[in-house]
Amino acid sequence: MSTASNGSVSLYYEVDGDPDRGTVLLLGDAGYGAWQWGWQHAGLTGPFETVVTDLRGTGRSDAPPGPYTVDDFVADVQAVLEAHGSRRIHVVGAGLGGMVALELARLSSRPRSLALLGTAPVGADLTLDPLYGDPSDPDALEASLAAALSRDFLDAHPDVVEQVVEWRAAEDATPEAWAAQAAAVEAFDVSDRLYEVDVPSLVIHGRDDAVWPVERGRRLARELPRGEFVGLDGGHLIGIERSRAVNDRLFGFLGA
Repeated sequence: MSTASNGSVSLYYEVDGDPDRGTVLLLGDAGYGAWQWGWQHAGLTGPFETVVTDLRGTGRSDAPPGPYTVDDFVADVQAVLEAHGSRRIHVVGAGLGGMVALELARLSSRPRSLALLGTAPVGADLTLDPLYGDPSDPDALEASLAAALSRDFLDAHPDVVEQVVEWRAAEDATPEAWAAQAAAVEAFDVSDRLYEVDVPSLVIHGRDDAVWPVERGRRLARELPRGEFVGLDGGHLIGIERSRAVNDRLFGFLGA
């Protein structure tokens, strides 16, 4: 358990695994704490070193007043990587974290590859509110999962739902921090600069994503110079709902 500083903002991160096998940085989606990587972390750690950081506004990182920008998150990530000593990394980003990964790859030579889950090159006109639940309200946290996971998954895995609600209550963004993170998504647009992201990029998207439409994922993969698209049946949190399929593709991609 470690912290890095970007100016006055303290950023929490955790490192596991052997750095000699390559480092994978995991960047999460708007509003969610690091719990969202539970389905990937255990599998990736061992074959790789993993670095998981709480974005500003979530978990054990600071939540300064917003609104935030993707550039703020990129600067935070650079601070974490400097503190950890990482030079070249693979980046796995979900939603907002995928946007941060894209901008990091555009501005920095650190990323060796990108894996982008349920993200988009443009944030305008996305209605993110259905994904959010106030951490102080367990009923709201559970209800908001209907926008993130398919009904079939929710009905089949009540134990997972119960555990996720507990994790979200402990780690997710407050209403103020959520609004600050959502503002970063809304303002992001890298659509005319994707040609500058020249690392291998795997785009994985749930075909039934109700909030981040799958067409935005297809567009992202199509316009990235080295992009590859994989569509899977499921909702926005595809790394949870289709964890085995996502992990298989991550292993194949990162191993290559």
